[in-house]
Amino acid sequence: MEKDERIPVYMGGVPTPDDAVLVEDGHTMPEAGHAVRFVAPKFGHQFGCFCCTTRGPSANAFSALYIARATGGAPYFRRVLVLASLLGEADVRSALEQDAATRARFRLGCG
Repeated sequence: MEKDERIPVYMGGVPTPDDAVLVEDGHTMPEAGHAVRFVAPKFGHQFGCFCCTTRGPSANAFSALYIARATGGAPYFRRVLVLASLLGEADVRSALEQDAATRARFRLGCG
């Protein structure tokens, strides 16, 4: 069995200084970890929503995290925690499943 080297993403949790954190707008920024804010769609399917555009808000936030990690703008994190509403979590899961760049770099964590 091959080891999956992609960065695991967990919904919720308490960030440590070694974590990256995706924070939905409206949630408090954590004191620990490298945080990036994203704005989840407020309504279901609509023109210009995350399922009808090339990339959604969390896919863009994942790219920002990855670029910051690769260029030294963020610590070398080994996991990402998501602080979001159920709708925000759905946007994150959508990016992990449907956005090719996000899917290549990140995966949904287990446990």
